[in-house]
Amino acid sequence: MATFRLGAIASIATKIPHQNVAKLQRINLVRRFATGAAPKKPTSTFGLALKGMAIGALVGTGWSGYSYFKGGPTDHMLHEHVGPKVLDKLPDVKIMRRVVNPKDDSGLDLVLFQFQTCPFCCKVRAFLDHSGLSYSVVEVDAVLRQDIRWSDSKKVPILLAKTKTGKYVQLTDSSMIVSSISSFLRDKKQDIGELAKYYPSISYENDAGRKVFDIMNKYFLMFQEKKVDNRTKEEQEDERKWRAWADDHLVHLISPNVYRTKDEALETFEWFSDVGEWNLHFPKWERDLMVYVGAFAMWGISKRLKKRHQLSDDVRSHIYDACDRWIGEIEKKKTTFHGGSQPNLADLAVFGVLNSMEGCQAFKDCLENSKIGPWFYAVKERVLKNRGNAL
Repeated sequence: MATFRLGAIASIATKIPHQNVAKLQRINLVRRFATGAAPKKPTSTFGLALKGMAIGALVGTGWSGYSYFKGGPTDHMLHEHVGPKVLDKLPDVKIMRRVVNPKDDSGLDLVLFQFQTCPFCCKVRAFLDHSGLSYSVVEVDAVLRQDIRWSDSKKVPILLAKTKTGKYVQLTDSSMIVSSISSFLRDKKQDIGELAKYYPSISYENDAGRKVFDIMNKYFLMFQEKKVDNRTKEEQEDERKWRAWADDHLVHLISPNVYRTKDEALETFEWFSDVGEWNLHFPKWERDLMVYVGAFAMWGISKRLKKRHQLSDDVRSHIYDACDRWIGEIEKKKTTFHGGSQPNLADLAVFGVLNSMEGCQAFKDCLENSKIGPWFYAVKERVLKNRGNAL
């Protein structure tokens, strides 16, 4: 049905390290154990054979496990392919609001589980709104997360989309959500459930030696054999490049900036509460827990994130530079948006990430110290113009 871009997976997979010191150390530990000193008391031949078999099994099992997770020279440590999960029916949760667009002719039935100010959730909403889609919203408690207890994935956004069978396919990565829905909108004869299968999660071993999953081709659009995208190959590649930049770089500058100090962290969470209407959706004790515990926790976490992403103490300078780098790219094109006269998926990704901090001091500082303002509000105007009515 669709063209699956294996080249994208291969190119990304080659960046995954082929060795892991921690794993080797564990294997060496098993070997040292297996070659330890012999027992002082004489042992029967049968007993020695049993012990030899046990040690051999231990070493063999350890080596097999290591080899499986390490991967060979030809598979680049790519192993399991796990498709999206399918639910027989919607979970028993409270729909907190609906965005209804009378002009929506997609036929899609969508339920978005989100945090209102999560950068990845903002990306998805920016795309859905700009596309003029109707969807329901479940606001998840950022601390207790009770409304996603039914899901193996405890991260948001989660988008449930009704398939032609009446079941709901679960989409769990913001960029994959955007790519799969965008592919569908270009050819509405496709079934969103079948289309989602072209975005499997693939396991690999990360730098810490842990088995993790990622959707390697999440920035690619999937079409039938007929041509439904009039852009050049270079334009499509450029869009994917900047969508990945928003995920891999820009989004990591948000937390260190909006939670830079305890006061800014508290101010940020108070804003989260206002725009998310936490006082309406949650009991007061739960709302206060989310604000005060969340603010203190994120202030502490932001320090670790700053170190992890090698940011200087002047974290504002990094986000100013990122904003100006993005605008510089658009200025080269001499167009209003990265997509030309209309925002493309890269525009919506960068806008969504920045929109997550619009009410924070960090964003106000960005408006004053970078050139991001005119472009940001131009995209926002298009998104709001296409958006349905919030009920």
